[in-house]
Amino acid sequence: MAVIRTLHNQPPDADTLGGRLSRTRESKGLAISVVARRVGVKPKTIQEWESDRSEPSVEHLALIERVLDVNLVWLLHGVGEAPVDDVGPDPMLAIAAQMEKLQKMHADTAQIIERLQRELRRLAEERDL
Repeated sequence: MAVIRTLHNQPPDADTLGGRLSRTRESKGLAISVVARRVGVKPKTIQEWESDRSEPSVEHLALIERVLDVNLVWLLHGVGEAPVDDVGPDPMLAIAAQMEKLQKMHADTAQIIERLQRELRRLAEERDL
């Protein structure tokens, strides 16, 4: 099987647009809320883009390219130079971004647990009738 090579003689990044967007944002140490504000969308929109539930418009892609200082061809297709994946100039921002992501996941998990507990109680009450 032939391996596709890029102009830089490297295989393309196999991640999705959302995955590359997320990795780039995190490598810059930027929180979702910061990128959302700079691009002019809601944080939930950025989350949907990063999880590949939707894709940014052409206008938003142009803003993302500037905000994240990323090569648009790499972002869209995984071809070319990827951004440096480090903690950025301010490690505190990178850690804060990770903390924000973890807190959101924690809140989402708590909501799921609460719904499941309510459903279990409802089913138990129905069984007792």
